[in-house]
Amino acid sequence: MSGFREPGFADRQKAAQDARKNLLNKFKSQPGLDDPAVAAKRAEREALAAKRAETKAVREAEKAEQKRLAEEAAALDAARIAREAEEAIAKAAEAEAEQKAKRDARYAARKAKRK
Repeated sequence: MSGFREPGFADRQKAAQDARKNLLNKFKSQPGLDDPAVAAKRAEREALAAKRAETKAVREAEKAEQKRLAEEAAALDAARIAREAEEAIAKAAEAEAEQKAKRDARYAARKAKRK
């Protein structure tokens, strides 16, 4: 069995030249832009991109609709809370007026008793 032989400069240069030649052959063997297979792949990619864009638009429309519905619900809740607060204030004012009327009636009754 022979030992490992260190490649010399000429060997490395020939290997690099072969690698460049193989790369060039690989590039030349690929089909051109006018090839039907390449055109079919391009059309397929464009169709997928269009479908993706359409799906994205639909998803964004659904998100916008959900956001609009959430905003409407929040506005309705805010209106309900404001209405309930107004009703509570009105009830408190009514109760206070009723208490004052009772207090005034008791005061008037005490005054009438003294006379």
